[in-house]
Amino acid sequence: MGFKDVFKKSFLEGFGGMDITTGKIAATLFVTALLALYVFMIYRLVTRKVFYSKNFNISLAAMSLITAAIILAMQSNLVISLGMVGALSIVRFRTAIKDPMDLVFLFWSISIGIICGAGLYEVALVTSVAVTICILVLDLIPVAKVPSMLVVNSTSVNGEDAVLEVVKRYAKAYKVKSRNLSKDRLDLVVELRVKDESGLITEVAGLEGMVSASLIAHDGEVTF
Repeated sequence: MGFKDVFKKSFLEGFGGMDITTGKIAATLFVTALLALYVFMIYRLVTRKVFYSKNFNISLAAMSLITAAIILAMQSNLVISLGMVGALSIVRFRTAIKDPMDLVFLFWSISIGIICGAGLYEVALVTSVAVTICILVLDLIPVAKVPSMLVVNSTSVNGEDAVLEVVKRYAKAYKVKSRNLSKDRLDLVVELRVKDESGLITEVAGLEGMVSASLIAHDGEVTF
């Protein structure tokens, strides 16, 4: 027996697969399913989307189970683990993740599958509780008031000064985001933070030549 054969034998013996029993498979998938259901409910609770994507939420739960099954298969045989690494390396996901919170839940779901597949159920449970507390607590911390958009349409081409005079009385700071002036029409968009929204919109709507006045709240990034 040459050096190459000795090295190959010692390598295969050192990295030989584990015997995965049916009980361990059932226990792993059961715990993973419970934690996946927990992620499913937390995502439904904290999501702020106008259109809730149930399919994405279901995919989060299914991804945990699939990942756990892959980890179990990789533990059972070295050849299978190497083959899965090669197979998964060519997978390309082209679905864009637009909301950063979706990315958090996606990694959370995958991590649950990996940790439970490795048999570290306590780590998966503690991690899930810690992530939930982190998301809920940080979401309650007020950072800044989200600005509103005042959209004004007027037939008075000199009506901008009058609108801004009203805005100054209701908002400490404001910024003109858009100004469109034609021969007999003024379109104005002003970003501002205001408490008395009803009073502002009522007074602006009562200005001379005013066609319409709208105050729109948006869920975009908060600017300071």
